[in-house]
Amino acid sequence: MRLVLAQGLTLTAGGIVLGALAALGWTRLIGDLLFQVSPTDGLAFGSAFAVMAAASFAACLIPAWRATRTDPVWALRD
Repeated sequence: MRLVLAQGLTLTAGGIVLGALAALGWTRLIGDLLFQVSPTDGLAFGSAFAVMAAASFAACLIPAWRATRTDPVWALRD
C-alpha cells in the first residue's frame, strides 16, 4: 500500500510545485480579473493546493487498497 501511495503522491507533489510556480507567474495577468482578492493571497493558494492534495490522496488510496487485497501469486500468473 505504501508503494502505490508513494508513487502517486510523488507525482502529486511535483504537480503541485509546478502548478504553484505557474500560478505565481500568471498573477500579473489575472490580477485585474480578481474581485477583492489579492493575486498572491496565501489563503487562496494554500486552500487550493490543500484541496488538490486531498483529492489526489483519495484517488491514490483506492488503488492502493485494492493492491493490498490482491493475491500476489494470482497477479504474477496473469
